Amino acid sequence: MATFVIEGGHKLHGSITPQGAKNEALQVLCAVLLTRETVVIDNIPNILDVNNLIDLLGSMGVTVEKLAKGKYAFTAANLDTAYLRSADFLKKCNKLRGSVMLIGPLLARLGEVTYAKPGGDKIGRRRLDTHFQGMVNLGATFTYDQELLAYRFDGKHLKGAYMLLDEASVTGTANIIMAAVMAKGTTTIYNAACEPYVQQLCRLLNNMGAKISGVGSNLLTIEGVSSLHGAQHKLLPDMIEVGSFIGMAAITGSELRIKEAGIKDLGIIPDAFRRLGIRIEEEGDDLVIPAQEHYQIESFLDGSILTVADAPWPGLTPDLLSVLLVVATQAKGSVLIHQKMFESRLFFVDKLIDMGAQIILCDPHRAVVIGHDHTRQLKRNNMTSPDIRAGIAMLIAAMSAEGTSKIDHIDQIDRGYEDIEHRLNAIGACIRREE
Repeated sequence: MATFVIEGGHKLHGSITPQGAKNEALQVLCAVLLTRETVVIDNIPNILDVNNLIDLLGSMGVTVEKLAKGKYAFTAANLDTAYLRSADFLKKCNKLRGSVMLIGPLLARLGEVTYAKPGGDKIGRRRLDTHFQGMVNLGATFTYDQELLAYRFDGKHLKGAYMLLDEASVTGTANIIMAAVMAKGTTTIYNAACEPYVQQLCRLLNNMGAKISGVGSNLLTIEGVSSLHGAQHKLLPDMIEVGSFIGMAAITGSELRIKEAGIKDLGIIPDAFRRLGIRIEEEGDDLVIPAQEHYQIESFLDGSILTVADAPWPGLTPDLLSVLLVVATQAKGSVLIHQKMFESRLFFVDKLIDMGAQIILCDPHRAVVIGHDHTRQLKRNNMTSPDIRAGIAMLIAAMSAEGTSKIDHIDQIDRGYEDIEHRLNAIGACIRREE
């Protein structure tokens, strides 16, 4: 198991370019199964979760060709149906959360799939009801095999249907879209997730010959087609990495340029940081974070304490609340961080409290942060990363702390951030990986 050793207190400088979007990659990689023709995808990040999915696609019989750095061609002409029933397939699915989005395209392509319950971050319960109910709405059935510890889906004659999702699940919406594009008739999805990455999936599918309207809204209409063809697609910049870089620059008092940030697809992310007092300038598609010795948290207009909470798009993504919480520890003022979606994602704040941060964990979903205004630097600490986003938040805290900190279990960080220590060291950080 690898460890990061971080020497804190170093200023960042220069520029950094975000990787391709991890969450979009997991969706569009599953979509290559919907056609026998070649799909070319560019700007794919070299990270553990994405590489594991690419490896799984190869094992399933997809021909994978690397064309250039981050650019791959996928041809799913001949799927290995025997492998799709194997123990190895179930084992690999179980280790990769994003593999849940294989259900929709495999049902559309083959009419059946056996699928093991996925793993992933230890951030609380992440139910699959939206995925499964969507398949049922389209005419599929499923049973649970106690011996295999897996679900068996049968959907040889999928039919379009109207459905109102009980939650605007991003992966659930993506899964249902991929199952519906070749179903007979018209599918209407209301309360669909409308994140930029879902929009990107829809654009790719439309380029492959699908007929999806309402893209960008929470009401999607899908007219089923008989087949799809090949296409080319480029991933957006990763908005979570952009937010992480903003946080790193702010808490270390550094000036940093984030190049090709994909500003139009960031939603309210920049404004969430601005509410913590962080100056962010836009130059073309670059974000420039000026060096600030102090940043002050806003209050609501009536003078009450600011609350920062996650919400479905175009609300704030829950993946950045851990970063915002760490950044707030060195702001002037107080803020309530409300993590609505996952009940275990704030438990890492104990490690920040050990570093000297003033945080009150109210319950599994809410924490009050009382900022130090850089009057007291965080102290070194030895930590273990419980999930991708807490891991990067711990890294940001360690970069601003005095002394040398350690973070164990950094394969969690590797799952979402490409070559992160070398990229950060190139702009002034001091991070060493120990195997």
